[in-house]
Amino acid sequence: MTAPIEAPPTGDPAGPARAPRGPRLLTAARAALAPLLAGGLTLAGLAAWTATGQAGSPADIRVAEGRVFLPILDTQQTTGAFFDVANTGGSEDRIVAVRSVRGEAMFGDRELTEGAGRMIMVPEIAVPADSTLEMSPFTPNVMLTVDRPLAEGERVDFVLTFQQSGEIPVTAVVTRPSL
Repeated sequence: MTAPIEAPPTGDPAGPARAPRGPRLLTAARAALAPLLAGGLTLAGLAAWTATGQAGSPADIRVAEGRVFLPILDTQQTTGAFFDVANTGGSEDRIVAVRSVRGEAMFGDRELTEGAGRMIMVPEIAVPADSTLEMSPFTPNVMLTVDRPLAEGERVDFVLTFQQSGEIPVTAVVTRPSL
């Protein structure tokens, strides 16, 4: 009869070698540290946002009386209308439509190409939270194609429609262009 074959000794009578428990815990703690710090910073930021009273507050829109430029040429039918739109709320709002009884109104902006600027139509105008949008010939504004000539000092009624705040009626005074 043959004797059973025995496995060669492993070198440690206590069994296979194990890493000390301390270094494994340190490695696990380091791996968990980044997500814990990110979560803590996020909570701190949300707490600060809430403490300022802005957390979850809707857009709060105010539109100041505007101005409409008197066209330079008598034959010119398109001009610009400019409003200051203040949003003191905690959420962005967007002007999504504009209308006037004096003609067709739409949104325009200036696009620079090869050193020259040109007006382009834009579908809407953003009004960020806690800020004021000051419309000008160099920023997003309202373009108005008038149905009849304008007169200096005339008041033109508009309705600005906001995504969150709904319709806001506003008046603009016809003035000579000046920056």
